[in-house]
Amino acid sequence: MTEADKSSIRFEDFALPEPVLQGVRDAGFEFCTPIQALTLPIALAGRDVAGQAQTGTGKTAAFLLAAFDRLLRHPPADDRRATDVRMLVLAPTRELAIQIHKDALLLGRHTGLSFALAYGGTGYEKQREELAAGADVLIGTPGRIIDYHKQHVFGLKRVEVVVLDEADRMFDLGFIKDIRYLLRRCAPPSHRQSMLFSATLSWRVMELAYEHMNNPKKVQVEAETVTADKIRQVIYYPANEQKIPLLIGLARKIQPERAIVFVNTKHWAERVCDWLNANGLKAALLSGDVPQTKRTRLLAQFADGQYTFLVATDVAARGLHIPDVTHIFNFDLPQSGEDYVHRIGRTGRAGAEGDAISFGCEDSAFYLPDIESYLGRRIPTEMLYPEDLPESLNRPPPRARRKPGDRPRGPRGGEAPSGGGRKRGGPRGPAPGGRRRPPRKPAPEKT
Repeated sequence: MTEADKSSIRFEDFALPEPVLQGVRDAGFEFCTPIQALTLPIALAGRDVAGQAQTGTGKTAAFLLAAFDRLLRHPPADDRRATDVRMLVLAPTRELAIQIHKDALLLGRHTGLSFALAYGGTGYEKQREELAAGADVLIGTPGRIIDYHKQHVFGLKRVEVVVLDEADRMFDLGFIKDIRYLLRRCAPPSHRQSMLFSATLSWRVMELAYEHMNNPKKVQVEAETVTADKIRQVIYYPANEQKIPLLIGLARKIQPERAIVFVNTKHWAERVCDWLNANGLKAALLSGDVPQTKRTRLLAQFADGQYTFLVATDVAARGLHIPDVTHIFNFDLPQSGEDYVHRIGRTGRAGAEGDAISFGCEDSAFYLPDIESYLGRRIPTEMLYPEDLPESLNRPPPRARRKPGDRPRGPRGGEAPSGGGRKRGGPRGPAPGGRRRPPRKPAPEKT
């Protein structure tokens, strides 16, 4: 089956229940993406699937539609309790869990199924109450789900469908023990349908698949398809001191509608965000330590157009689904081809066009060979002209630092000792190594 054949497959071609097709029409979907065309025939036949796909390729709709079909065609067991979930979807990040829940509400609005969302950082009691009231489909992150499960808020023994999304990130973020804990408490693999999706189907991911799935069928979308042909990619080679002027110069020249700037460290993310704002370019900062409530608010404001630029680190940007992102700036090149594909996949979604502009600076240019090897092609080089660099820029004010009087707190709420150790004139402590210091000899009296 060629790529052209796969892209010509309509959702109407599958024998989906009418309530599911109504959700597809509400979402405005007509033709399948490559991963959907590969996944749906297998999953609708009741088989397990292990698929390679990046975010933005339509995998969420693929596993949701297949799961809804199964849940509607097979009524729950007679001994199922109201708090026993029928479908469990596990995601590595809060943002991805929230997005899957949003898509499930849209695609499943006519199915009569109930949905619950569980993730850490906020809404503990509200999420607990929703689960305790009973839900058919539970979507969330492993830690919060385990917390509720240990309190017996819901049961897993009657789970009919399990989905593990971005499995490779589960490993990277250290969630694999939590995943195994939950899968072992679900119905056996032979009594449920399991679907796993990952950016790469590495040996560790496939080991997990064969351990907790029932002879899964492997489907794969190649990197050339994953990176989307409609994303225009270029790379500049600035000196380190030219990166901020080049970013601001290109931003003024291009005037993107909505852009994400990826930076490798929080420190530089703060600096980049400050420089953009100081020069009249509205930017918001998204780093790993931003509280969940603030993250949600910033993302909503960015999606609404209150900010043109979102400056983010890779950790903070995992699982983001923001529509209509027109440009991606790699202020720093990522260390791997997988991360590069993940970054530029924030634009050009659902067949739209997009631009990915990268800076191969003195500190990160040596990552480029691995990135191009993963892509299987060279990234076109763009010449750096003097007019791309503004002659003068507004310097941002310094970030607030701790005041001299704000001494760090020590253990038990006391103040931490300063660099001088003991106070001058105080009792002498033990000598280094634990030996007692000899008593000081009194000074001889003057005659």
